[in-house]
Amino acid sequence: MDDSAKSDIVTAAILVIGDEILSGRTKDKNIGYIAEHCTKIGIQLREVRVVADEEADVVAAVNALRARYTYVFTTGGIGPTHDDITADCIAKAFGVAIAVDPRALALLKPYYEKRGLELTPGRLRMARIPDTASLIDNSISIAPGFMIGNVITMAGVPNIMQVMLDAVTPRLKTGRKMHTVAIDLDHPEGAIAEMFGAHQKLYPEVAMGSYPTIRDNRPCTQLVLRSIEQNKLDEAAATLRAKLASMGLG
Repeated sequence: MDDSAKSDIVTAAILVIGDEILSGRTKDKNIGYIAEHCTKIGIQLREVRVVADEEADVVAAVNALRARYTYVFTTGGIGPTHDDITADCIAKAFGVAIAVDPRALALLKPYYEKRGLELTPGRLRMARIPDTASLIDNSISIAPGFMIGNVITMAGVPNIMQVMLDAVTPRLKTGRKMHTVAIDLDHPEGAIAEMFGAHQKLYPEVAMGSYPTIRDNRPCTQLVLRSIEQNKLDEAAATLRAKLASMGLG
């Protein structure tokens, strides 16, 4: 791949924050959604990490990922309770102060007043935003997410995360979209393993994966080819289909 093509590649990581994910109490529903969204808009998701509600671990993960990728999406830990430490951790990772943000307060105050609810210290925690961060709209429960540098911090509740992701997307740089071809075979992986490995070496610009499954009580395989180079993908898929046909597997 030439330098101009590399410059069109935008990468991302997801950092999932929360003891409840690691304990199994909460089943993550955000990773797949963000991954699919990124693929659609031309951002290549390269890594996912899950960390506990431990400040040092969150700070270390944020700094490692933001240095490596174009963007980092974080989910979880921006609620009203004592264990919601994400905002503080990100402020520490960037070396900035954190306090109740007037912009966030201006959103939260009328929201709770309209519902006859007190803006308690817990609810006020959701207005604490790291210095220099921009807010991310939350059209469901009003408490905003935020973006600082290349780190996008969103709620862990799936429907709230989704509206935040939609809200921040127009601000993001996007790159060349990933194209995909899937080939379904009524044969096990072992029947194509050697040929498929050799075929991958012929097309380094095309990522190739083999995914076994069971269909009608028979071992089957799906071959998936992915590339930002449409012409290379088309060529790799066509020659692969020809090889499969010559082996009686197409």
